[in-house]
Amino acid sequence: MKISIWGNELPAWTAAAALAEAGNEICIVTDQQEDQDFKASNEPGLQQLIDQETSSGRLKVTTNAIAIKHSTFHILALNPDELSTAISLIKELASRYSSNLLIINQSNFGVGNSEQLQQLLDINHDQVVAYIPDMLVEGSALKKFKQPDSIIIGCENEWAMLTIKAALRPFTLTTKQWLTMSTKEAEFTKFANTGMLALRLGYINELANLADQLNVDIEVIREAMISDPRIGPHYLQPGCGFGGLHFQKYISAFSELMSETRNSKLLDTVLAENEKQKEQPFRKLWRYYECNLKNKCITLWGLSFKPGTASIDNAPSLKIIETLLAQGCTIKVHDPAAKRNIKEYFGDKESIEYFDNYYDALDESDGLLVLTEWPEYWSPDFEKMLKKMRHPLIIDGRNIFDKTLVKSLGFAYSGVGKQ
Repeated sequence: MKISIWGNELPAWTAAAALAEAGNEICIVTDQQEDQDFKASNEPGLQQLIDQETSSGRLKVTTNAIAIKHSTFHILALNPDELSTAISLIKELASRYSSNLLIINQSNFGVGNSEQLQQLLDINHDQVVAYIPDMLVEGSALKKFKQPDSIIIGCENEWAMLTIKAALRPFTLTTKQWLTMSTKEAEFTKFANTGMLALRLGYINELANLADQLNVDIEVIREAMISDPRIGPHYLQPGCGFGGLHFQKYISAFSELMSETRNSKLLDTVLAENEKQKEQPFRKLWRYYECNLKNKCITLWGLSFKPGTASIDNAPSLKIIETLLAQGCTIKVHDPAAKRNIKEYFGDKESIEYFDNYYDALDESDGLLVLTEWPEYWSPDFEKMLKKMRHPLIIDGRNIFDKTLVKSLGFAYSGVGKQ
């Protein structure tokens, strides 16, 4: 198939690379400089596939005019503020193709906007806007696109559904569910899913903070909660706040919708509390040193907003580094993937030292803050850590260590809901 894709963020490039690998001829429309910026984000496996499919000739970065002529099959993966761009594009496509025009909207324009775009087309001549929510997870986007557990499609046109299923066939042979509904229902489903995950994360963090005050171990509580089949384990791991560009954007957009239509502050509260949660490791450190961190050497393990990605979008590390700098600390940092992005974000600050080896980052350290639960951090050589650190303090922002064990070895330890 010939497919044109519009957009420059993760969903656009993931779809472009995967569909090209499946044998389609893909034109992606993006600004060249922004394209280079995207390539630095290091989504696992994606850059290599982009390069491979560009070399094969199946994936081409092109201009608006060429992409419009290229195909009657278009995927919109635009930013939320680009609705006017989508409207202009669809008007131009409608004037060029009188029938058999398929536009899959994956943009987060809000509930009801795909219907608005459909009104610009003649559905009786199979000019169709369908909506497929972007359910990708940063850090495993390519895998999720190629092996989806389920697919939600907002589409009520038979010709469009046949075309969509044909295009996605290479990725859906083991898919458990196809859920079809109206475009508005599919848009609402995307918001509803994202909101639910945010609420679960916010709730477990609130419980963890309460557990700190009541001197109970949140891990004991969590294990009892997830043993109830009505609750389950998903998104119930306390930590120092969630981040990520797309997750945060979707929650913010849904929060705005709820506020406007229902005067509900539910998700506003979740977002506000999450920003406070990002400060938890610093606040624990601040209290431990009795509000005086001047000239302290603090080590950070983990800079990305989650393991498996180099992205630092809305990561707790950003806020914590800024606060430590303001307190006059020397900061030693390690991350398997995000070091380059942190360097670009903070520039050449003398107070920040970057390390390729996470043990070396502990030399003469007055405290270790674990901010991202990368696999290599889970079972370190604690004896080596004790020898390297000036003060054996661990503040575990992701609860990866066994509290009883590390305390028995001589560390001062504080987790999230685990004193």
